Amino acid sequence: MSELLHNNEEKQEALKNIVKDLSEGSDVKSVQKQFKKIIENVSPEEIATMEQSMIDGGVPVEHVQSLCDVHVKVFEDTLSKQKTRKPLPGHPVHTYREENKTLRKLIRSIKKEARKAVKRQNTDSFLKVFNELKKIEIHFQRKENQLFPFLETVNFTGPSRVMWGKQDEIRDMLKELDTSITSKDLSHLKQQVRKLTRALTGMIFMEEKILFPTSLRKLPERAWIDIRKGENEIGYAWIKPGNLWDPDIIKPAGGSAFDKLLAESEKIREEREASEAAETAGNDKGEEQKLPLQVGEMSLKQINLMLSSLPFDVSFVDENDTVLYYSRGEERLFPRSPGIIGRKVQNCHPPKSAHIVQAIVDSFRNHEKTEAEFYFQMKDTFVHIRYFPVYDENNIYRGVVEVSQDISKIRKLEGEKKLLNW
Repeated sequence: MSELLHNNEEKQEALKNIVKDLSEGSDVKSVQKQFKKIIENVSPEEIATMEQSMIDGGVPVEHVQSLCDVHVKVFEDTLSKQKTRKPLPGHPVHTYREENKTLRKLIRSIKKEARKAVKRQNTDSFLKVFNELKKIEIHFQRKENQLFPFLETVNFTGPSRVMWGKQDEIRDMLKELDTSITSKDLSHLKQQVRKLTRALTGMIFMEEKILFPTSLRKLPERAWIDIRKGENEIGYAWIKPGNLWDPDIIKPAGGSAFDKLLAESEKIREEREASEAAETAGNDKGEEQKLPLQVGEMSLKQINLMLSSLPFDVSFVDENDTVLYYSRGEERLFPRSPGIIGRKVQNCHPPKSAHIVQAIVDSFRNHEKTEAEFYFQMKDTFVHIRYFPVYDENNIYRGVVEVSQDISKIRKLEGEKKLLNW
């Protein structure tokens, strides 16, 4: 076993040297030839572990992200030959792969439509395919809000952060295409589509050959059950999940560290449900138990109903940077799912903006600022986001409240309205 461990360490060091050589400008083909013996038996998990160890060793996520396409190209031949486990329809990985099948068809279609659009100077047919392709956002959001948080529970964060960065690059490409179409500038349409489809094809490869196989090995069945149950909050791109793998009848084996973490979470949930049940039943007088607040008192049910009825989103992050709550109103500005509960807030944002989140938290913790504010146009919505620090009676930092609201109608208000004119 010690010899095997030694060999694995040597292989990991060799893999990191490959990426180091690439970062210093080495030719991909020469690197492939130089390390052929090392990479011919490389596994998806070893590549993902390499990325993780590089980030853990202080290499910026953005740097690993910039090399991602290149080092995947180095290992492409080896990874393409490897067989991967095929879960039943209904399993989250099966659903992701079914979406990728549709994405491949759309990639072929949009290339064809781009050529037609440039030739005819008409984007009507192109737009139909392009708008369908943009549903890839749902696929990305499910990964970011459901799969990535569970990988974090097994201390596997590096590769998912790199992939989130690559997804943001694709989002930027989609925005550039949108701008070209809106301005009717088709001079670079084919080049933009070629760049986009190349990135999407690379993403499919990274998912199918690295992310999904590694996730299937690292996450226990219990995790996939919870991932599946939280997916409906986000939705699906193009397809509906199958039902041969049913999360309601799967009975996973216990005993892992994840199961212990889950048991603690389940205990908290059961205690809350028991409290709510007792509250609903009421006391001997048929009244709900009230909680004393700073001013007045309300029941747990009333507090929950009030927060869910507010015309804006509210989230709370505690003093340890852990997400504890988000309101579940009818209209959401941003996708949320139960997977973010218990997650570090820094991991709930794209890698490129994680430093901003950290700056806000640090300024509140150090009593340097009392508010952080952002506002921007998002399609037809003008979004206003504010962050406020929470301190206890001793002025000790206890967390952050985030309030997000669509203020499009508020911005248009003029004059006065003092009468009810329904």
